[in-house]
Amino acid sequence: MNTTVLKDFIALTRLDRPIGIYLLLWPTLWSLWLSAGGVPHLHNLVVFVSGVILMRCAGCVINDYADRHVDGFVKRTADRPLATGRISEKQALAYFAALVFPAFLLVLTTNPLTIGLSLIGLLLATIYPFAKRYTHLPQVVLGAAFGWSVPMAYAAESGSLVMETWLLFVANLLWTVAYDTQYAMVDRDDDVSIGIKSTAILLGKWDTRVIALLQGMFLLVLIVLGVKLTLGLFYYLALVAASALFFYQQSITARRERDACFKAFLNNHWIGAIIFLGIVLGV
Repeated sequence: MNTTVLKDFIALTRLDRPIGIYLLLWPTLWSLWLSAGGVPHLHNLVVFVSGVILMRCAGCVINDYADRHVDGFVKRTADRPLATGRISEKQALAYFAALVFPAFLLVLTTNPLTIGLSLIGLLLATIYPFAKRYTHLPQVVLGAAFGWSVPMAYAAESGSLVMETWLLFVANLLWTVAYDTQYAMVDRDDDVSIGIKSTAILLGKWDTRVIALLQGMFLLVLIVLGVKLTLGLFYYLALVAASALFFYQQSITARRERDACFKAFLNNHWIGAIIFLGIVLGV
């Protein structure tokens, strides 16, 4: 495989742009630490970190496969390998299978509950890229797909799903819809012209206000979670820092400029990292 082809396969999985991996990884780590009441088992840590990378890569491949006929009409995605034909449809599907298979082998080393939940996670990850054809709420489907690592992590680490599991799942769902709406704001004009649906299109001029509402609800659910788990001061300081970053995101997206919306989306990596640090110090 020559260097150019290798770069195309890396670009197809977005390994050269790992923001998606970070946004999937942080809630997974939140869940592992909270479900363990401290440091999780090394085996589960290896399984889930590796699984996050593999499944995020697989998700990017199936997303580009679903969008192969429309990416060429969107400024940001026009040069993607599938849109330009540098990678064929058959190669993409084979690549998807090659990423999902080792991820499933990793899950098989856990327990029956986690294995069963992983099948739902795979279904959600596969459905999401096609949801934007039929609903203005694909960001909700993405939130469920990204958030499904939460019950899986709880199942693997503690063998059960409790109320705190679903509080964290809901929090992650709210956060994902918020930041993916920011992401959709970048492509809104292009998406309207080619018939792609999104929450950014659905909300129109209400977009930033609804994002602020979702961010506030996210923080509120995490406060409730912190109270239930009697987390320490550092956890709440992390939430204060996260709220400051949300205010920053609101300030730069007020004019809805493409670059600013994308910058706000990328900033969510630090939200995830700060909350993880708060959990580690607060458990």
